[in-house]
Parts: sequence; C-alpha cells; structure tokens
Amino acid sequence: MRGRAATVATARAMIGGALIVLLAACGDRQPPREFWMPAELAAIESMSITRLPPLPPSPGNPVADAPRAVALGHRLFFDPRLSANGAVACASCHRPDYHFKDDVARSRGIGRTARKSMSVVGAAYSPWLFWDGRRDSLWSQALEPLEDPLEHGTTRVQVARLMHDLSAYRDDYETLFGPLPDLDDTERFPPANPRGNADQRAAWAAMTPEDQVAVATVFANVGRALEAYQRRLLPGPAPFDAFADALVAGDQARAETLLTADQRQGLKLFVGRANCIHCHNGPLLTNHEFHNTGLTDPNVMPTDRGRAVGVDLLRADPFNCLGRYSPADPQDCAELRFVKTTGIELEGAFRTISLRNIAGSGPFMHTGQFETLTEVVDHYNRAQPTLISAELTPLRLTAGQIQQLVAFLDSLSAPLATPAYLLEAPLLSQ
Repeated sequence: MRGRAATVATARAMIGGALIVLLAACGDRQPPREFWMPAELAAIESMSITRLPPLPPSPGNPVADAPRAVALGHRLFFDPRLSANGAVACASCHRPDYHFKDDVARSRGIGRTARKSMSVVGAAYSPWLFWDGRRDSLWSQALEPLEDPLEHGTTRVQVARLMHDLSAYRDDYETLFGPLPDLDDTERFPPANPRGNADQRAAWAAMTPEDQVAVATVFANVGRALEAYQRRLLPGPAPFDAFADALVAGDQARAETLLTADQRQGLKLFVGRANCIHCHNGPLLTNHEFHNTGLTDPNVMPTDRGRAVGVDLLRADPFNCLGRYSPADPQDCAELRFVKTTGIELEGAFRTISLRNIAGSGPFMHTGQFETLTEVVDHYNRAQPTLISAELTPLRLTAGQIQQLVAFLDSLSAPLATPAYLLEAPLLSQ
C-alpha cells in the first residue's frame, strides 16, 4: 500500500507541476484579438481618409484650381472690407482656429443669424451648401453671406467697387477674369443690392439691366476666387485613419495600439448597433444629404422647414449651376437638374455634417441645441419617430456605450491637410 500511495503522490505532484507551468504560460499570453466581421471591416475601410477621391471639378468655376485665384480668395476670405461696417470677414464666422466654423449657437455678423455656421473644410465635396442646401457650389455659397443684412450686409456694387478701386485686387481680378467695368460713376453705380433694404433694392431696380449684369458678374467672380481658396481647406489623417489602414492591412496588433479600447468599441457601435454610418459614411463621414433628426416636438410640424424651403431657394438662385452667371454645361449640372423638390421627408430636414474634427467644436446641430457630444449622442439614443418621419428610433445604449461612441468621435480629430500659410490671415491689399 505504501508503494501505491507513493505512486499516487508522485502522479499528483507531476499533475500539479504541469498545472503550474500551464497557468504560467497562460499568464504570458496576450488576450484574444478583437474580432471584426467582414461587413465591419468593409465599412471601416470605406471611412478611411485614404479613400477620399481627388477634388471634384467645379463646373461653374473655370479658375477653381488656379493658384492666383487661391491667393486672391485667401485675401478676400480674411478681408473685413467685404462688409457694411468694415468689421466682418468670412473668417469671422469660419475661424481657422475652430475648424473653420465658430463657437456660438447662432453666428454673429452684423446681426445674429438664424443658424450656426457650418465648417467649410472639405465642403468642396458636397453638392449642396448651407444647412438647407440652398446653394449648389462653394462659389455661389460664398456670395450669400456678403449680401445678407445679418452677416456682411454689403452690396454687390460695394464688392465690385473693392475690386475696382484697390490696385492689387484689380490686377489679380483682371488677370483671372478680364477687364472690370468702369465703376467711377457713383450715380450710375450706387450702393445697390437686390437683397438689401428698401433703398438698396430701389437703387438696384433703377440700374439698367446691362449694368446689373456687369456688377453681378464681378460679384460672381469674387465668389469664384473665394471658392478657389476654400477648396484648399481639406481634412488630414486622424488616429482613426491610421487604425483603419492597419486593420484593413491585417496588422491588428498595431491597429490596437492606435485607438483605445473604448474608441474601438465606439467604432463597433458606430458601424453596427448604433448605425451612425447610415448618414455619416464615406471618408468625410457624411452622405451630404438631408434628414429630419427629431430636434423639435415630434407631434407638430417644424417651424424651420429646412430643405423644404432650401430647395426652392436653390432653384430660384441666379448663381446656381444652370443660372445666368454660370458657364457650366447643363450636362454637368445633373445634381440640380434632377434634385428632389417635393416630399414630406424634406420638411424640417437639414444637411448631414462631416464628423471630422467634430470633437471640441460645439455647440452642435443647426441652431447649437447641444453643448457637448454626449448630449448629441444621448439625443439620438432617446429619439422617437416624428409626425413626419419614422427615420429615428431609440438606440437604447447604456451610459457606457454612449461614452464609447463619444470616445470614437475624438479619434477623428487631426490637423488640416492644408499649407500652414493658408490658415493664417495674409497681408491685405491696399
């Protein structure tokens, strides 16, 4: 019996030693890698900035990529003389230090606007501009704030006269666009604006049709120079993009060093259960379309009709792709020719913004309803179908999952892929 007991004791000792070795080995192993479904990988790959195509052409702007137009637009963007009080520039509401938008719920120009400014970074990729899409190009978009009494409050004649009276502006303008009209006769060319106050509208109506066209042509060309500059404002690669490229390349070990665990789980929610990618897709994380996001009482019609009004303004705009002041071939204006003009889904619908550099750039939504991204995600977490839209349903995420989504959004921030000198105010023409 003593021999059998010794044998059993020896066997137990051997098993115990093996268990110790096995446990030690397990302790040295890395935890299992996160598993990404093929559909998740495909979605992540599609969101990488490396998938961003070259800038699309601007059919109505023959100088869209001309270096001299970029330089002229750069100066105009920062010039407060393009305003009635000499104090408001494009850069006043589209601040380079704030991702080319501002930090207030409703922008401040000469007055207070009805909506928050939108970032113009990457805006050259969008077929529609403004929250309601009432303009269809960056050059036509740049014109509206100049005439808006609440923004720059200037007049078409004043803008044309700035080009005419300043020699440096005149030289660049005429090199790009040809001779300026002679604007020395102030009675023939008074401070006139078809969108201004009663006196400005009356002055515009009193001008001859030929003089109206001459001034409006200069005005449109100023917009084209501003577009040339804004086309250079492009997002740069963020931590998410490095993660996406490593993951798609099969280097998961490296990928997991580039985002935190919370950011990776937030990404899984973004492309999966939360379905943020439904609207925020592609390299710019926007589908450039319009959605009713349930920001008003779900049981009443919204007072701000958004796209429903914006599309009418778009079609009536003389500076649109098919308008008198656009040299575009009508065949290049397919977006406008086939734009959806009616439908309940346009009511209270606003353009989907890009999520790049979204962190730290609140307040958020079209009138700055939310101060933080946590509030934004929580809104979608609780959102209900509205009287006119069944697009939203509650996400029912936990508080922890909401913070994971916010953590992922933090990974989309990066310096712009724009030369540093274009991000600073230049010396202005005298």
